[in-house]
Amino acid sequence: MFVDRVRIQVRGGAGGAGVASFVRRKGMPRGKPCGGSGGHGGDVIVTASAHTSSLLKFSRQPHWTAGDGAHGEGDFKHGKLGDELRVDVPLGTMVYDEDDRLIADLVTEGQEVIVARGGRGGKGNAAFVAPERRAPTFAEQGEYGEAVWIALELKLIADAALIGFPNAGKSTLISRVSAAKPKIAEYPFTTLEPNLGVVSFGDREFVLADIPGLIEGAADGKGLGHEFLRHTERARVLVILLDPSELQQASYQEQLSVLLNELEAHSPDLVTRPYLVALAKIDTLDDLDEPTAWAAAADIKLFPISSVNGVGLEELMYALADEVERHVREAPDREGFVLHRPLRASYSIARRDGTWVVSGRAAERAVNLSDLTVPEAADYSAKRLAYLGVDAALEAAGAEAGDEVRIGDIVFTYTPGELG
Repeated sequence: MFVDRVRIQVRGGAGGAGVASFVRRKGMPRGKPCGGSGGHGGDVIVTASAHTSSLLKFSRQPHWTAGDGAHGEGDFKHGKLGDELRVDVPLGTMVYDEDDRLIADLVTEGQEVIVARGGRGGKGNAAFVAPERRAPTFAEQGEYGEAVWIALELKLIADAALIGFPNAGKSTLISRVSAAKPKIAEYPFTTLEPNLGVVSFGDREFVLADIPGLIEGAADGKGLGHEFLRHTERARVLVILLDPSELQQASYQEQLSVLLNELEAHSPDLVTRPYLVALAKIDTLDDLDEPTAWAAAADIKLFPISSVNGVGLEELMYALADEVERHVREAPDREGFVLHRPLRASYSIARRDGTWVVSGRAAERAVNLSDLTVPEAADYSAKRLAYLGVDAALEAAGAEAGDEVRIGDIVFTYTPGELG
């Protein structure tokens, strides 16, 4: 089974909770605060790896979660950081966010992008000591890690790609010139998944991809080929394989026109890419006079080949290797990228079912304390919200005294100038 696009959920690890703890000492009835902070949760990182060849594992396991941070302990012991989760994907994988926006194009070994950040660990009460708070009795809870759905899309990275109608002989050709072993049938049949093969002769080597057969209208969604047209986008050179046999309803002249039109419909850049034209299955023809005359009239260098008896394969592979090497010299490898997204707003305010809802990590962090029924904890939380400007933003949005305000799982009664 070949999987070239999957959607998975990634979740950063939860941060560990801080702890409120005291060292009891003579003359200090409440003791010295010694609560440690919780460890941060691990991030989920998508990494390009040459040792991973497909996205199949993601179709079987759609949920991926990093490690949670450990809770803090007394005696200033901080919790252990959560283990990050590195998700290996094949070279050539594109990563899309929940809004289907491309955020990374991973084409070289080791390229990576953080797709879900772990939650911050909560501070222990020792971290809240201040001149006005000598012995804080509260601590922070750990934050949940980000949980998002992302899409992974694989575009094969090949030096050359075989393009042709179904049953044009692409699978037979790649099996003859490389170690690839695609499924081949004696009846009209089309490859259901791309095959990659390494072509080696002498000191020369290149990667050849067999793209599933295209039919007219493939770029608009007809047939199977449109699912794999995107794999041609990363091939340096194209080999258009024409089939003169009676199995094809279209003549080899018509096949060339249809294939070029479909490539252009999918991406205009593809028809400007260097390509070679090969006439397959010449062992089924009585003579080559007609195709030779057609190619000469159309100013096409035609490579007649037979994958059955090997005729013309060496000449085609040498010409293909020359074209690949020329393209490498003139057009360097495409570089991948990672999109550096702007930071989200610290909070937002909306009215839902008569309740003011304040959303955002900064606002939720301000109320993420162990016990808001403790007056000093409630006072500290109110000051944090005021510092963020939440009070002023609620007033500007039209909130009135007595309105309910929800931040995370906590509901407050709004009082202008003071949440409580």
